[in-house]
Amino acid sequence: MAEHTRFEKLVTDAKKNISEISPQDAAAKLKSGEAVIVDVRDKDEWDEGHIPGAMHMSRGTIELDIEEKVPDTNAMIICHCGGGGRGALATENLQKMGYKNVRNMAGGFKAWQAAGFAR
Repeated sequence: MAEHTRFEKLVTDAKKNISEISPQDAAAKLKSGEAVIVDVRDKDEWDEGHIPGAMHMSRGTIELDIEEKVPDTNAMIICHCGGGGRGALATENLQKMGYKNVRNMAGGFKAWQAAGFAR
């Protein structure tokens, strides 16, 4: 397996600038309508299974698509990927774009599934 030390450093640095939320808290906020969950994984990952009610904006296009799909910069947006890294990077970029209430779901979709939530 290839080492991803530069990627891991990028993620570690991003996590210093963002807030994370547990899958349990993310599920509660989604259910109550307080938050939008954005899946930043690739389309093939989304097609294999995703959080019911989430919207898909892949890591490669989220910065292009977010303003149209979530125009309110005060809306709570919870990003997630497979394990937390890409979600952290997306969260940091959305903050840089002026979104004020963005979180990364800690552990990503793997943690969501491990917590026993539907997919």
